[in-house]
Order: sequence, then C-alpha cells, then structure tokens
Amino acid sequence: MAQPAARHPHEAASSYERHRPEETVLYRTLAAHWAEFCERAEEAGGLPRFVQREVDEYLRCGLLEYGCVRVGCERCGFERLVAFSCKRRGFCPSCLGRRMSDTAVHLVEKVIPEVPVRQWVCSLPWRLRVLLGYDRRLCADVLEAFVVELSRALRRRAKKMLDLPAQARAQTGAVSVVQRGDSALRLNVHFHVLALDGVYVRDAAGKLGFHALAPPTTDEVTEVAVRTAKRLQKVLARHNRLLEDGTVDPSPRTEQLALSALVGAAASGVGLAGERAGKPLLRVVDPEKARAHERVGESLGVNVHAEVAVPARDRARLERLCRYVCRPPIAQERLVEVVGGKLRYLLKKPWSDGTVALVLEPLDLCARIAALIPPPRFHMVRYHGVLSSHAKLRSEVVPKLEDNTPKQLALFEQDRTVLAPEPRRKPWAWLLRHVFQVDVVTCIRCRGATRLLEVATTPEPIAKLLAKHGLGPRPPPPRAAPQGQLRLAFSTA
Repeated sequence: MAQPAARHPHEAASSYERHRPEETVLYRTLAAHWAEFCERAEEAGGLPRFVQREVDEYLRCGLLEYGCVRVGCERCGFERLVAFSCKRRGFCPSCLGRRMSDTAVHLVEKVIPEVPVRQWVCSLPWRLRVLLGYDRRLCADVLEAFVVELSRALRRRAKKMLDLPAQARAQTGAVSVVQRGDSALRLNVHFHVLALDGVYVRDAAGKLGFHALAPPTTDEVTEVAVRTAKRLQKVLARHNRLLEDGTVDPSPRTEQLALSALVGAAASGVGLAGERAGKPLLRVVDPEKARAHERVGESLGVNVHAEVAVPARDRARLERLCRYVCRPPIAQERLVEVVGGKLRYLLKKPWSDGTVALVLEPLDLCARIAALIPPPRFHMVRYHGVLSSHAKLRSEVVPKLEDNTPKQLALFEQDRTVLAPEPRRKPWAWLLRHVFQVDVVTCIRCRGATRLLEVATTPEPIAKLLAKHGLGPRPPPPRAAPQGQLRLAFSTA
C-alpha cells in the first residue's frame, strides 16, 4: 500500500489519522500464522465457528480493500478514505477500545448515580477458570454467587450502622464486568464489580435516600471471600462439577475438544509450540522491580480485593475506572518482536517475583487469543440490585435524563451546534473527541465541515476508489515456516 501523505502545514495535531492495523505486531503475527494454527487445530476437531469468525473479521478490520467510505470537505474539496471496522467484541483493540469508551460514558451518564462507588475484584481458582472459559451458564452462576454475598455483606453492615429492623430494608446496586484475561494474556476469568458503596433506604415519609458506608475492613473483605467460596460449592454441585474431595472437576464435557484444550493451556500459562511446548513460558525477570502482594481476602482459592473507591462527585475518575474494567484483553503496544521470530509481551505491572515480560511463540499467541474470545450470547456487562433493568427502584436511583425536547449538542466547536434529540448512545465522532481530543468531522486543511460522498462495499467500487487515491491492495502476507508439532493436551488435571 502506498505510504501516507505528508502532514499538511495547517493540519492540527489532534486531527484524525486512519487506523492502520497492518502495521502492528499483533496483526502481522495473526496474518502470518493463523492459517497454520487452524490447520493444526483441525487434527483435534477444529476450532468453533465463533473463534474463527472473530479472527477472520479482525484481519479485515480497518483495511481499505475490504470496504471503505469517501468523505470530503464542503469548503475546500479535500477528500480522504475511511475503512470499515469489524465491530467484534472478542479481542480487536480498536473496536473494543470504542466499546470500552462507549460503555464507560453510558454507565456514568445513565446508570451509576452520584454516590460513592467501590470496585470489588473477585479472582477464582485456576481449575474453575478453565470451566468458565467456555461454560457461559456456569460463569453466570458463579458471578451471581459472588454478587449475592457482596450484597449480603453491604446490607449486614448497613443494618448495624443504621439500626434497621431487617436487612431487606437496605437496597444495594452494582454493575459487574466479566474479564476473561489478565496482563499476561492468560485465561483468567475474573469479575470487576462496581458496587454502590452504601445502601438505599426508604424512610418513614416514603423518601428514598442513600447512606454511605465506611470502607470495609480486611476481615469484612475476607468474610465475603469465605462465604463466596462456600456458595460456590453449591453452584458446582448443581452443575455436577464437584469431586468427592471437594475440588473442581475441570474435565471437558463438550464436543469442542480443541477449544477446551486451548483454554486449559491458556489458564495454566504453558506453551503449545516450539521448545517450550507443555512447559511454562519463558519470563523476563528484573529482581529490582519485585513488589509485595496487595492485601486481599482469600478462601479456598477465591480472592477478593476492594481497595479502589471513587468519591460521589468525582465523575471523571469514575469514568476512568469504568474504562479500566471494560478494557480490551490485549494491549498491542506492549507486544514486540524479538530475535528469532519470537514475541515478547510486557506486563502492565511487575509480578511479585520481578517478572516484567513473557516470551511467546507466534502459535502460542494464536492459542491465547482463541481462548480469550468469549462465547456468543454471553453478556460481559451485567446489572444488579437497584441498577438492574427490572428493579422497581431503578427510576428513582439512576441519573435523571432530560425530557425528549430537542437539545443543542455542541460537539466540536462553539459555532457548530446540532439541534436534535440526544441519541441513545454517543456517536463515534463524539467518543473520539471526548476521549482522544480527535476531531473527525472537521477538515484537516481548512477546518470546514466534512460529509459522506461515497460508500464502497464490493470489489469493483473499492478498486476504483483505491486507484483514484493512488492506493492499491496489499499483497497477501507471507506464509510462515512450520514451527513443529502443536501440543494440545486434553487433560488439565
């Protein structure tokens, strides 16, 4: 593809630049090795259709030759091409980045009231993570077990502080987000719950009021972990996943054997290809960066962390926290190529032993990505208590929306306003301006308004647009040399 044009002398630093995924290490690795990975997985029954479709759509995301639109300036006639996105929810950093920002704005403006909020993080035993990786019903029941115990703990503390006649008088609310991975790209299904740091109680006059609670002590956090672990025993028994010795049975009970094997390897952190097949991945360790463990409540492998809290009126900090819990599973800026065709993935924070990065084979990266993709029809964001859609008190709790009269939306400039009803979700242009201070509807040359001129979705119109702008289709990626036998172990015990 032709090189991007030089920056115009009047182009603003915050102007829009087309996303070029083909220049990233993540895209180049998948483009070169994904076909080989699928071929080897066929020996074990093949990958599910939703996994293949997720990666195939990512390899088309942001590329002009798979569809684009032509936009132009109404004042000076400057034109540019904008590629289509895949809009998937599995691992695409670009599309999940937009979903992250959109969800965060929605939660802050329309869901979470102006009260203190505390983040509760629940991590689970690794054997259970294997099951939650592909069993969406079990994952939903495990999350519900943790939220029920968290709500019970808040109500119990409120009953004691407010001298309530019964815990049922106190109403709690929370938003939970299911995160499938950790900073090491391991399958680590865990839950981030943004719980209202207090309770709602209706007084004798019928007025609903919020009462903030004191920060939980270490003993109170530990009690939530202990009671969650006990409740999980009942959940696992109901799903026939509890062994006689009280441990979790992680054996795959699905026809998708290849996926369950990848999930087990991704959860345990072992390699699948090269000289580290079946062994833990190589790590880059810096002893000077070792850090102490944070205080958490723990019981039978269930860890609960509750140190992060946001004050009632700090909505900007709350939005940052919402973006954090909804973040994409892969940070492609931390993925780099090293000598020998291997990859190095930098950790967000050093581990307690000083580990700062992991070394992966390209096929290992493909396996981790396949395990991180969520199954279809599984809700990653859920609402509980007074914030759930069916709650009777929800209309009295969530931020009040203005009436449906037309509202002036000053999106980019003070002299450019749009008189229209506020949409259900924020448009893409608004999100880019809000998060990245990037203006996509203003010409980079004369600062005039831009408009849509042409849409190309079939090969012939796409080829004409590319030729008109001096671009051409990219050649297919080179086929990588085989890396040896892919080791798929179907027993995670």
